[in-house]
Amino acid sequence: MSLDAVPTPAPLLANIETLAADCLPEVEALFDLARENLRGMVTINGKISAAALEQHQFAAHALSWLATYVFALQQMSAWAGRLREAGSFGETEGLILQIAFGEYLNQINGGIPMSQGEVARLQDLGLSSGVSGAAARTLMAQGNSAAARARLVALMRDSRANATFGATGLGEELEMIRDQFRRFADEQVKPQAHEWHLKDELIPMEIIEQLAEMGVFGLTIPEEFGGFGLSKASMVVVSEELSRGYIGVGSLGTRSEIAAELILCGGTTDQKEKWLPKLASGEILPTAVFTEPNTGSDLGSLRTRARKEGDDWIISGNKTWITHAARTHVMTVLARSVPDTNDYRGLSMFLAEKTPGTDETPFVDPGLSGGEIEVLGYRGMKEYTVNFDDFKVKGENLLGGTEGQGFKQLMQTFESARIQTAARAIGVAQSALDVGLQYAEDRKQFGKALVEFPRVSGKLAMMAVEIMVARQLTYFSAWQKDHDKRCDLEAGMAKLLGARVAWACADNALQIHGGNGFALEYQVSRLLCDARILNIFEGAAEIQAQVIARRLLD
Repeated sequence: MSLDAVPTPAPLLANIETLAADCLPEVEALFDLARENLRGMVTINGKISAAALEQHQFAAHALSWLATYVFALQQMSAWAGRLREAGSFGETEGLILQIAFGEYLNQINGGIPMSQGEVARLQDLGLSSGVSGAAARTLMAQGNSAAARARLVALMRDSRANATFGATGLGEELEMIRDQFRRFADEQVKPQAHEWHLKDELIPMEIIEQLAEMGVFGLTIPEEFGGFGLSKASMVVVSEELSRGYIGVGSLGTRSEIAAELILCGGTTDQKEKWLPKLASGEILPTAVFTEPNTGSDLGSLRTRARKEGDDWIISGNKTWITHAARTHVMTVLARSVPDTNDYRGLSMFLAEKTPGTDETPFVDPGLSGGEIEVLGYRGMKEYTVNFDDFKVKGENLLGGTEGQGFKQLMQTFESARIQTAARAIGVAQSALDVGLQYAEDRKQFGKALVEFPRVSGKLAMMAVEIMVARQLTYFSAWQKDHDKRCDLEAGMAKLLGARVAWACADNALQIHGGNGFALEYQVSRLLCDARILNIFEGAAEIQAQVIARRLLD
């Protein structure tokens, strides 16, 4: 029989939802066994040993990635069920589901990429075999086929006007919010973003003022304090769409979100009444001042000091990687105020007021100095070093009015911060898919568009699939947060996977551009730089995997 006579298999598996649901118990059992194996490696005298966990760090991180994949598949199956119930599970959604399951199951068995040069394998966790049931075998053999990827991209090309490739499963109100901010990003942000990046300019105040008018800075602040009192899910959608235009713009709301959460969770009544309405309206812009030159992720060892002088506080020390430090009005500063301490228990949080500076003169207050850190991407707010030399802070601005609570107060914001970072990652990834698909359609080689070549269309298909996987992880994390459920594990997984997906999408979009992608004039070069930071801030991937592993063993 000639190859021409071989029929093309139907790319969409007719029973995809059943296959996906049927293989989950086996995947979950595999994870349970892996977790118990790791527990055995790191348990000494009946307790989890921090030293042993560090010794077996590769295995611990392998478990974190395996757990992330299992949770991702669970959420994709749940997403499909919700869409089916709502009557919106179509061919596009079915293809995304089967490709996601086919690919992730194969990676679970063969190796999950933790980074470009590190692969988590089941043998790292003492397992000799992976999933092998009938449903899993079908999905691994047929789910992520060349025909399925080609068909998905054909559908994507026909639905370019849609906000997303595949239904998100969100309600009508959230999709209306998406449309509003997508239009704003398309009209006000995208046409200027690349120039801001190339010139290393601060995002114009006009954009910030428009965001304030649209309520971005008070989206989740309770109405009693001047906000809209909307859900974390709404902030996720807003961050996603604004970051799709430019990650710097998408991150502006995150600054106020984190500051507001610090005050809501740890502030006194007076502090809430004073600061929250001004944060909500955009009258004041905040910046987070936590990291120091020699601490990085080890916040418990901070050296910046705060000493009492009368009713006020005097802060001395050096901070670094402070985003949007110049133009802001208040700094949430983490400093050591309790004498004779050298860990997290001596840290306090301060609401340090400052005078907004300019690009030329970023710091104008006595006792405050610093300079810009030139960076590859994420440029719209700029990064700074900030030096405190007997900088005075009002006594009333000790957050919560009690010393030694700073680290605990900061920890209360980590869930929201990581959900936000995952949302920003989705926005950057979607932008990379947008420009990659457009270029692949416009660019002709050997007599046809690049998108007609299987290796190119395959890249685009996997971008769309993994973006949806990251979306569902992130949306579920936000749902958990909105329903007052603990979600540090889910938020960490969403951030871990979302950052990897953003980098992969940006890298593949640049590859599709070929040599042009390496030229600064093409916006995909900016997307690659912007995507790279996502694996570092709000918890580097290695730290995030360590935190996830420790939680899994609790």
